[in-house]
Amino acid sequence: MDEPTILLTNDDGIESAGLRAVYDGLDAVGDVTVVAPADDQSAVGRAISHEVSVREHELGYVVEGTPTDCVVAGLEALVPETDLVVAGCNRGANLGAYVLGRSGTVSAAVEATFFEVPAIAVSMYIPVRDDTAFADIEADGDSYAEAVRATAYLADHAFEAGVFEQCDYLNVNAPVAEWGPAEIEVTQPSRVYEMGAVRDGDAVTLHDRIWERMAEGDIPDPEGSDRRAVVDGKVSVSPLTAPHTTEHHEALDALAETYDPAAGP
Repeated sequence: MDEPTILLTNDDGIESAGLRAVYDGLDAVGDVTVVAPADDQSAVGRAISHEVSVREHELGYVVEGTPTDCVVAGLEALVPETDLVVAGCNRGANLGAYVLGRSGTVSAAVEATFFEVPAIAVSMYIPVRDDTAFADIEADGDSYAEAVRATAYLADHAFEAGVFEQCDYLNVNAPVAEWGPAEIEVTQPSRVYEMGAVRDGDAVTLHDRIWERMAEGDIPDPEGSDRRAVVDGKVSVSPLTAPHTTEHHEALDALAETYDPAAGP
């Protein structure tokens, strides 16, 4: 492939340092056009709108909508000749199987696959010990260096290597650059799940306990998982397919055969 046309989006908003860092890194790889939300759309999953307003920006386009809105609008109306969608770089990791449907960053990559356009979702891990503190963490462009380096490398070489002939998208998670140079490890999303909830009167606080364990380097995730790789200072790259797959299921087949639509509930 000649120089690819790359649609760059994110869920942190078009003015985020992570998006600008990736834009600068990809500029040497292909023709990059940004189609990104006007403001923070973190954790919106694949939420989509009926209509969005769009305005031009020095990097491309600003969309008053979600990351999924950006991908649909971008691929159908704004950058229809796109060869690759890149989403990120997210300020904070998107690790574990359970986050794939929540993350606006990952959801943008997933949306691209339904247009048969390969994609890369990229995020940067920031060590924090609780969810509240994370909102106060700042990361400048230099902190994204390892994420940018890995993303540019994959965008430049994945097509020729046949990577997207075997997967739909890549979920990339990198450590902060301050940890030093990071090698790439091919991983699978961790199945470890440590969400908890505590009730206090009329309020219930939801809390992901894994972040505190990650900050201490004490995690239960096995070798080969995305979370383990990042905690060990590596760039995790998980090759994934669009999220919903079907498998032959004999027990469900048998149950369906005994169903009587004329019977009462």
